[in-house]
Amino acid sequence: MKIVGADWLPYALPLKRPWQTSRGEFNQREGRLLRLQSADGLTGWGDCAPLPEFGISEASATAFAEECAHLDLVAQQAGLPLNAWLSGEPPVGFVTVNRNFGPILKCSAEALIDTANAGFSLLKLKVGVGPVSDEIAALHQLARSLPTGMLLRLDANRAWNFADAQTFVASCAGLPIEGLEEPLSEPTPDLLQKLQSIADFPLAIDESIHLLDTHFFRHPPVRRIVIKPARHGGLLASVELALRARASGLDVVITSSLESACGLLPCAHLAAAVAPGGIHGLATADWFTDDTGATPCIVGGQFQLPSSPGLGFQGLSPFG
Repeated sequence: MKIVGADWLPYALPLKRPWQTSRGEFNQREGRLLRLQSADGLTGWGDCAPLPEFGISEASATAFAEECAHLDLVAQQAGLPLNAWLSGEPPVGFVTVNRNFGPILKCSAEALIDTANAGFSLLKLKVGVGPVSDEIAALHQLARSLPTGMLLRLDANRAWNFADAQTFVASCAGLPIEGLEEPLSEPTPDLLQKLQSIADFPLAIDESIHLLDTHFFRHPPVRRIVIKPARHGGLLASVELALRARASGLDVVITSSLESACGLLPCAHLAAAVAPGGIHGLATADWFTDDTGATPCIVGGQFQLPSSPGLGFQGLSPFG
């Protein structure tokens, strides 16, 4: 394939409200789109949006954008949606996603009802932002108000020492918890395994990528892995990681890194390719006041994937 044009298009997208974790908060997402043009008139897109808080360096974000743009072109040439090109299977029309609310201490019963009315069965909340005792109390109160059939997915972003994590996990017994990501500030396989042994739901690693060695996959200390493709430098490396994790019996969840629409779409195609039956963390476009492209359509808690060949990104001015 001959590339005849390439340019980088910077963006700065304000958020509707601050994105808050145990590591701080920010109000704007900055990045740049890569636009490649091929000799046969096709356009491929990639999104470079570094975020050190998520372990996404400039180098890995750039590699992700470059690979996405090239694979967009390759899949277009093959006449296949990107998820079908990645998997070798028939195209997938949608993936199920969780709603991402934010800190648990800011969540109300009204937010739960709104989430249910929008068709989501899973709500993700950030923990580890406030005192452990306050968050435990808030969790129990929310559990009493939870609509029928709804579960909570929690993310601590490595906030706690082992004692606090153990206290929190023990307090979750019997509650409608679907999973807990990154509970430990200094995770080791042994400590994670101890926590997992007292939890009746999956614990997950996300930013603790330093734990992913041969021994980890031979004896997984947790039951789930969260994959952010931009952290791993691209979709192909993420496919390999997902297949390795599934072969070890781990759940695989694909999440965005709060990229723009251009970066969110390849994450959704990846989810459809490697874990079409999972519930993924990809409903983040509604955090932006503006976006680089058409807002992905989510209907009844399902992210609708474009059926057109390639990525299916439709850029808005000045990106279109």
